[in-house]
Amino acid sequence: MSTPSRPVCLIGGGMITKLQVLPSLYHLQRLGQIGDITICARNLSTLKPLLEDSFLQQAFPGQSFIPSPGTDAGDGSHPDLYKEVLDSLPEQSIVYIAIPDQNHYEVLCETLERNHHVVCVKPLVLTHEHALDVQRRAMDRGLFVGVEYHKRYDDRNWIARRKYRAGQLGEFKLGHAKLHEKWQYRNSNFMNWCTTDQTDFFVYIGCHYVDLVAFITGLKPVSVSVHGIEDAFPNGNIGYLYTDARVVWENGAVLNVQNGIAYPERASGGNDQGMLLYTKDEARQAGGFIHHVDNYRGVDYSAVVAGDDPGDTHHHYVNPDYFQMIERSEGPGLRPVGYGYRAIEQLVSAAAQVAAAGDLPSRKAKLEEIDAAGWHATPANSFYNELVVEAGRLSILNGARTVDITYGDSPGVAFA
Repeated sequence: MSTPSRPVCLIGGGMITKLQVLPSLYHLQRLGQIGDITICARNLSTLKPLLEDSFLQQAFPGQSFIPSPGTDAGDGSHPDLYKEVLDSLPEQSIVYIAIPDQNHYEVLCETLERNHHVVCVKPLVLTHEHALDVQRRAMDRGLFVGVEYHKRYDDRNWIARRKYRAGQLGEFKLGHAKLHEKWQYRNSNFMNWCTTDQTDFFVYIGCHYVDLVAFITGLKPVSVSVHGIEDAFPNGNIGYLYTDARVVWENGAVLNVQNGIAYPERASGGNDQGMLLYTKDEARQAGGFIHHVDNYRGVDYSAVVAGDDPGDTHHHYVNPDYFQMIERSEGPGLRPVGYGYRAIEQLVSAAAQVAAAGDLPSRKAKLEEIDAAGWHATPANSFYNELVVEAGRLSILNGARTVDITYGDSPGVAFA
């Protein structure tokens, strides 16, 4: 007799849920790798567009999710409803957290308290203390917590990691990374939560490239300075809509990271992003570099009819590697491809492997194996990200003062 597939609860129904997470989960459900999917949001109005989305219905005919609140709910807000949903799940279900940065820690703690495995959008939490607490709670209960830094699952970054760690590229010395989202993001729910007092765009998207440099090189960041430029969202809320960060690494290398939501609507790319790392081989006295252009990957179209989404242009660059929906040969509908899907597939699989390991000692042993391998970002093996985030917030709120990161027995951050 086969074991029923593990249910998944997705907390959050925003942009990333529609774009990447829900299509990925639907496909995993189609493959029999997960069971029922519940999506929990504060308001039914968040879930209705997902329930009624014609593209998702075309791509996944006959599939849907369990909405919470249900379709008969009123228009009120239900901020604690997710706790009831977590209570209703069988222990060691998988919970996918896709909500604003500043709410991660509370929901993580509630989820782990109920003995569920977690996949969480990046960054995990906003302080190292909270990351350490999540790590302890998860290990004590033998629960998987994975952070969805999806750029780790881009093949080009695995290639760079292998070549760098084999000594073929030299040692990282100086680099620049950028990720600027389109102007239209100002009109989205970002205006309600990505405000100066809560978070910023270095924390929200710059963390991708900090994690990536550590993933490729194995180096740890030791100092952070972030300058934020304030600007108003359409509703009048103020955010750091442009950020410039300077991250110093343990070998003295420097990475500059620029982020924001300023890429023009009329521009052909979906965003502007990429990374250039200069390296040096001391023995050979030779230089090298790693150069990734992440918005333009050699594919562009000039369409007769532009797409329906805001910011779609007739001429546009296409990223075939991040996340695309393509036709299936196995039957009707569409299937997701790209590293955005692979990230979710592999993290959900890791959670299921821990759950299937059996008793608590066996699950803990599996967790230690995953932590040591370093492919998936976990609280134990990528805690430097939370140190950078904490240091970055301290810096941006204090006029871009430099904040040092210390490791050892008591990792922490403090003004230089």
